[in-house]
Amino acid sequence: MKKSTKRLLLSLGIITLVLVLSACGTSTVTKASTNPWDRYVIYNAAQFVLWLAKISGGNVGVGIILFTLIIRILIFPLSYYQIKSMSKSQAIAPQLKELQKKYSSKDTETQQKLREETQKLQAEAGVNPVMGSLPLLVQMPFLLALYQAIYRTPALKVGQFLWMNLGKPDPYFIMPILAALFTLATSVVSTLAQPTRTSTSWIMAAVSPLMILVVAFSFPSALSIYWVVTNAFSLAQTFLLQNPFKMKKEREEKARAEKEHEKAVRKAYKRALKK
Repeated sequence: MKKSTKRLLLSLGIITLVLVLSACGTSTVTKASTNPWDRYVIYNAAQFVLWLAKISGGNVGVGIILFTLIIRILIFPLSYYQIKSMSKSQAIAPQLKELQKKYSSKDTETQQKLREETQKLQAEAGVNPVMGSLPLLVQMPFLLALYQAIYRTPALKVGQFLWMNLGKPDPYFIMPILAALFTLATSVVSTLAQPTRTSTSWIMAAVSPLMILVVAFSFPSALSIYWVVTNAFSLAQTFLLQNPFKMKKEREEKARAEKEHEKAVRKAYKRALKK
């Protein structure tokens, strides 16, 4: 299964998991809650958002924005290594295709050899397959905690930010649309940065924003704010670390340098034959 397909399925699975787990608890979360998840994760997440709101003027929406930015800054090193690992993985894509052609037989022995050669190639190139999904997985507990904190903490349910009631869906659908647009822009930029692009890559770039758009219509505005901020941050981060125009220029310069080197080698070989 291709990596892009795996990432798409992982994204779908995580959003489904968010919906399922978020519905598991309905009672108000307090300091007296006995469930460890409620007491130590959801309660503390809610209190942290409220504290951020307090020190920034008392608006819970601002607290959620600060909460989101802090999370993104904390996981920035993971995102950095993820993007670098993906770039290295894209660079060895032609070699991986050659290995797949070489070991195309589906028998157990051949497939085992393919896995060994693939792992060897990835290790030599410094590719870490785990890094492709790690930042998304790291964010999931924060997303779950924020979602349940909004529904199960009265102080967050009644908060107002701009035109929105934070505990209810955006009545004008502005935040869901912005969240989807930022996700689409990030996906497109990331896809353009790839040296080769397949139909699966573009399908994934289109499906992820649609998923967020549909789900965000019914989610509380506070969670839509989280998605808008985190995806805007992702877009800026992608341009910083994976600028497609800069990477295209670098690939063209590298290809030109390789051609010039090959040309110089051929000339040297011809001169050697004449002697």
